[in-house]
Parts: sequence; C-alpha cells; structure tokens
Amino acid sequence: MSKKTGYTLVELMIVLAIVGILFSVGGPILNTANKNWILSRSRLELQTEARAIMYLMSRNLRQAQYATINISRYNNSQPYYSKITFTKIDGKTYSFYQNDKQLIMQYGEMKRTLTNNVRYLAFTFPESADMTILSISMTLEKDIYDYQKKALHMASEKVHIMN
Repeated sequence: MSKKTGYTLVELMIVLAIVGILFSVGGPILNTANKNWILSRSRLELQTEARAIMYLMSRNLRQAQYATINISRYNNSQPYYSKITFTKIDGKTYSFYQNDKQLIMQYGEMKRTLTNNVRYLAFTFPESADMTILSISMTLEKDIYDYQKKALHMASEKVHIMN
C-alpha cells in the first residue's frame, strides 16, 4: 500500500471557508477598533489641550487688575463674549480671543496661537455685584473620521481676580 500525500478537495474547501469567515468578521472588528482608538486619542488630546489652555488663562487672569478687564469680541463674526483684554499688575496688556477656530493669546506685540480647535469661547461675570470673579467657558472640537467631530466642553467657574 502506498501512502498518498496532499490534500483533498473537501479539506481545501473547508480551509477556504474558515479563512473567508475570519476575513469577513475580522475586517469590521479591526475597523471598529481603529475608530475607537482614534476617538480615545482625540478625547485625550482635547482634554490635555483644554486643561493647559485653562491653566494659562486662569493664571494670567488671577494677576489682572480688575478695573482694566474689557470683554468684547474680535470681529463681528465671533460671539460677543469671545475676547478679553486686561492689564496685569506688571503693566503688560494681555488679550485672549477667538478668531474662527483659533484661540489666540496676545501680550504686547506678540501673538501666540494656543489652539486651532476652538469652537466656542466665552468670558462672563457670573455675579454682577462682584467684578472680581470671572467665568471662562470653552468648547474644543476636532475632526476625527467619516466627517464626524469630537467635542469637549470645559467651563471654569470663579476665576478670582486678585488685584
């Protein structure tokens, strides 16, 4: 009796069916995993960016002279409360404002773009009787995939102006 080597047609068909099932199920699973990774990464980037910006704005606003605070807007296409200008105790004038999707910090003649992902920015006084307390609201938004966006809203209540 001689031994035959090789595969039968039935064995090959079974292997092809298994591989086909793996590819048909594996593609959508990998696609979903990739979308979840992009979403998580975008959320982390927005949170990190928002925290750094809020820290910078709060730190500078705490050192402002409350009598010099002026809330307005950069131009007519921006929300009214989207720009703040103030003078710090060291005499330097600072501005934070929204221009389209950019959040810009200006001090003296220097301009610095803090982010290109700002959707909404507002500076308000939560209590009209106390002009030393300021509220900052900010929404950052980032394109992720399939024309979808990830947004993060951050509000800082009661930034206390010290001077």
